[in-house]
Amino acid sequence: MSTTICQVMGFLVSSLGIAGSIMATAMDTWSTQDLYDNPVTAVFQYQGLWRSCVRQSSGFTECRPYFTILGLPAMFQAVRALMIVGIVLGILGLFVCIFALKCIRIGSMEDTAKANMTLTSGIMFIIAGLCAITGVSVFANMLVTNFWMSTTNMYQGMQNVQNRYTFGSALFVGWVAGGLALVGGIMMCLACKGLIPEESRYKAVSYNASGRNISYRTGPYKSGSGYEADPKTRKGVGYEEAPRSEDGRRPYPSKYDYV
Repeated sequence: MSTTICQVMGFLVSSLGIAGSIMATAMDTWSTQDLYDNPVTAVFQYQGLWRSCVRQSSGFTECRPYFTILGLPAMFQAVRALMIVGIVLGILGLFVCIFALKCIRIGSMEDTAKANMTLTSGIMFIIAGLCAITGVSVFANMLVTNFWMSTTNMYQGMQNVQNRYTFGSALFVGWVAGGLALVGGIMMCLACKGLIPEESRYKAVSYNASGRNISYRTGPYKSGSGYEADPKTRKGVGYEEAPRSEDGRRPYPSKYDYV
């Protein structure tokens, strides 16, 4: 029962994590304009992974997608790739996990197959969570670097007006979603251990021959061993020993003397 609960909870938590990753990837508020030095402004800017938006004080919002791929920074494209890979792995893990649930019986699927599928989906969820956390963290590091560079230039008088960007709500959604997917994957891996059937253990039994030990040797038979072959059997069927004289010689030649 505990294994089923752990598996179902892992599936639900991972589902929330994957849904959060999709939501974070589609949001446009990965970075928002910093209003610390200018709280009253007529234009508010924020950016996402796929487009940048401008919201005016009148409430009108205009968004413009990025029409270039090669013109974007390499780290920016890496964040995109990490989020997409995490979403794809998460969705595949969800499909595998659905068929691996213990409460769902499909045909004559054994518990061993369900355990392997549960472990596979758990590993997929863990990788998906790590991809989401890594992608969001890389983007946050880019924002921190650009923020302090912009602040340094502003205070040195190199540029009078420069927009600074800070963390948007999509970053926090991505961090939480990656953590949920990671926890769900760990729960699925723990549930895999309970699905493996216990193997039967058999004690080894040694059997010894009840008779005496017999050693087999090559070469001629030894007298008294009890395993000598019968001379008549050794000579073949129809063999008859010819009578011998007192000196040990046959009085007449036998038919076997010519063989």
